[in-house]
Amino acid sequence: MAEIEVNNVYKSFRDVHAVCGISFSIAAGEFVALLGPNGAGKTTTVEMMEGLRRPDSGQIMLCGKNWQKHERELRRIIGLSLQETRFTEKLTVRETLRLFASFYALGEARVHEVIDLTGLANKHGALTGTLSGGQRQRLALAVALLNRPQILFLDEPTTGLDPHSRLDLWHILKTLKDEGRTTLILTTHYMEEAESLCDRIIIIDEGRILRAGNLAALLDEGHARNLDELFITLTGKQLSETHIR
Repeated sequence: MAEIEVNNVYKSFRDVHAVCGISFSIAAGEFVALLGPNGAGKTTTVEMMEGLRRPDSGQIMLCGKNWQKHERELRRIIGLSLQETRFTEKLTVRETLRLFASFYALGEARVHEVIDLTGLANKHGALTGTLSGGQRQRLALAVALLNRPQILFLDEPTTGLDPHSRLDLWHILKTLKDEGRTTLILTTHYMEEAESLCDRIIIIDEGRILRAGNLAALLDEGHARNLDELFITLTGKQLSETHIR
């Protein structure tokens, strides 16, 4: 059984049809990238999967459960990290993680584990207000991983980071992928990020899925040399020049 099932989902905001009958499934342990230009409906789709918005029609199931009847259970098995996560600047990294760990009744051992996993050991006593952009993104990921989520949602996790910080975050995510216990839904506008991290890519535009599949199959089907070229062919836009929402 698929760990995530999105079946014929629609969502509108007044006269704007943000999502128009999207359907797809994601297997347990699979890393999937959702790509799309500004206004594609990608973020609305993810927010419905996260339980932050309710579909107008259609069904979304996570681990065989829906948000209407099983919100408490689903909150315990997902983790999410937004593009711009803000923390209390007067708390240290460790204090911030202790605070979020308390929401799940987790102890100091788990805080220590995620600090090590995300490479924050040398910053555990630093105030969050003093962290660099890359360090803040590591902290956001550490918070998202505290409850050992079965399903992890990452919204443009490396936007604005320098190449070194971006590679560091990729290394962390590849470690999770190798462990095989986490399903990842990633939104990004970096082609190399989707290519490097994800088993499958779903391209969305104007609320509809244009293509879905593994990279090799997509490029072969679209007669494209790379993902950038395929995206331009499908949408007439360069993904690197759009601000994904």
